[in-house]
Amino acid sequence: MTYAYAYAARQWLESWRALVVRVRLRARARLSPRTVDALFAAAVFLALTGMARRPLHDHPWTIVGFTAPMVAPLVWRRRAPLAVFLTMSAVAFVQWLADVRLPADIALLIGLYTVAAHASGRRVRAAIGVLQGGVLLAALRWAPDDRGAETFIGLSAMVVAASVIGINMRGRRAAMALLEERAQRLERERDQQAQLAVAGERSRIAREMHDIVTHNLSVMVALADGAVFAQDRAPERATTAMRQVSTTGRQAITDMRRFLGVLRADEPDALRHPMPAIAQLEPLADQVRAAGLPTRLTVKGDPSGAPAAAQLTVYRLVQEALTNTLKHTPAGTSASVYVSCAEQRITVDVTDDGPGGALPAGTTGHGLHGMRERAAAYNGELTAGPRPGGGWQVRAVLALNQNEA
Repeated sequence: MTYAYAYAARQWLESWRALVVRVRLRARARLSPRTVDALFAAAVFLALTGMARRPLHDHPWTIVGFTAPMVAPLVWRRRAPLAVFLTMSAVAFVQWLADVRLPADIALLIGLYTVAAHASGRRVRAAIGVLQGGVLLAALRWAPDDRGAETFIGLSAMVVAASVIGINMRGRRAAMALLEERAQRLERERDQQAQLAVAGERSRIAREMHDIVTHNLSVMVALADGAVFAQDRAPERATTAMRQVSTTGRQAITDMRRFLGVLRADEPDALRHPMPAIAQLEPLADQVRAAGLPTRLTVKGDPSGAPAAAQLTVYRLVQEALTNTLKHTPAGTSASVYVSCAEQRITVDVTDDGPGGALPAGTTGHGLHGMRERAAAYNGELTAGPRPGGGWQVRAVLALNQNEA
């Protein structure tokens, strides 16, 4: 009998909890929490007075006089749950002193549930202790002589059920808040990662366009200057230089179309023009030789096993180093390119026999910065500076195994 009573009390609390959830879901978008609690308190008042129809008919003022102050504090239950519960407990104690037995005492379970759902553990234990004291007083006064223990156990089971349901609700609310915070944090991290990816892509595009445009324009300017000087004394050499300008310009257009084709999947030209690799270093050396920079190229090892991206990095490093030599050294300077391909790393060494020293005034150094970024993509280091015996040296080591790992 006692366990059936406890089960019925648990079902009753679950039904009230479901009612609360439905009311909140329907009224949240339109009503404030205070208004929702007021409507809830009114519904509880009507339900409890409806459960006491016969006593209400016989003693209406007594029923309303105890039920109204018992239920009215529920309007503020979420703002001050413990104070509301203690106020309801005080009304119930006055009712006990007056020896008035009413269904309104069930509202104390709602108050306890609210404390367990919104307050801390210490306050929950205090509320449970207060209500257990009330259960003991009720069992001593109103329980039949032979069923006092069963009444106390049954009412205690209702107290436990109300507190457990409230604690579970508080735990679920905390878990939902944690999940919501985590979702917001992940969304912020996703946005940050997207911004970093965009910044990285912009930097990569800037490096590629810098290498393509700067190198080819530098070669074209050198060839055009040479054609101007040779047009009177050696017209055939001027003609050859201008043809080389045309070839270099077409090569620049091809490189730009190839690069833009990588960015655009619908560009068929990207399939007909593979990205530069170590095998294209010889045509690059021929190009700078035609521009007036004698260049010696040495490639040691088999570059075919290196990734395409690593080979492109080597090509761009050599291209940028030779472009800087072509732009910042006087006539008569020669350059040397040494590339060593091993299984786990690629070494690039570009030197010249110019005057060396610091970069000319007004040089921004964006090219060197881009070269260091390219080397860093393969956990490599790039050093650039004057050589002890004169001239300039650019050296980079790309670690292929670390990048792939």
